[in-house]
Amino acid sequence: MGYVIILLLWAACPGFAGGAVPEGSYLYRPAFSLDDDLRPPAEPYVPQPGDIFLATDRARWARAGHWFAGGAGVHHSGIVFLRSDGRPALIEAGPFNSITVEVMDPIEHMREHVRAGDKVWVRRRRVPLTPEQCARLTAFAERQEGKPFAVLRLLGQVTPLRSRGPIRTWFVGKPHGERDRWFCSELVTESCVAAGLMDATAARPAATYPRDLFFGRSLNWYLNTHLCLDDWDPPARWAECQ
Repeated sequence: MGYVIILLLWAACPGFAGGAVPEGSYLYRPAFSLDDDLRPPAEPYVPQPGDIFLATDRARWARAGHWFAGGAGVHHSGIVFLRSDGRPALIEAGPFNSITVEVMDPIEHMREHVRAGDKVWVRRRRVPLTPEQCARLTAFAERQEGKPFAVLRLLGQVTPLRSRGPIRTWFVGKPHGERDRWFCSELVTESCVAAGLMDATAARPAATYPRDLFFGRSLNWYLNTHLCLDDWDPPARWAECQ
């Protein structure tokens, strides 16, 4: 019954079915670039299930950690889904460097990042989710809310024991379905697998970083040949005004 309700809400929710555009929400022209430029024209943005959120972080320790791990330039990621009560939502592990998985309003969260001086991008779904994919994403995301952030595994990404490496990633870092703890890009990738948006046999959630999700390519040999984001548009800068 819950699954049927999710399907009906997906079809009925105006925020996800061409309804009113949230006030102060625009995307500029997409580009695989981390520079500061806003590339006009801008167009109104309505979050859709499966859209991937990406952002920078001004904290020096976060920037340094991602640089050492091989993921410089992009420090946060999340994915948009539809709550079972009909509200649009964004799930992220450790937003603003917290230690829990949180579900938030997408536009408000992006607005907070921009007002903090961060850059925000969205990779919109080029291929809209089917009702079944949307329902699977909802069910998975809601089960993860409130779980702890995977602090130790994140710290392990700057050590030789990590699941990311020229050989190791071929064999480790595969999808788990459910974990007790998450870091941000791992949760995004695992959510995509759960919804049927990424191939479970090829995905490596525990070896995927926000930078990989941004560019759709990676310095990691395995990810560079197996990570497929063809069903998403390139990253577009989000802003509150045109």
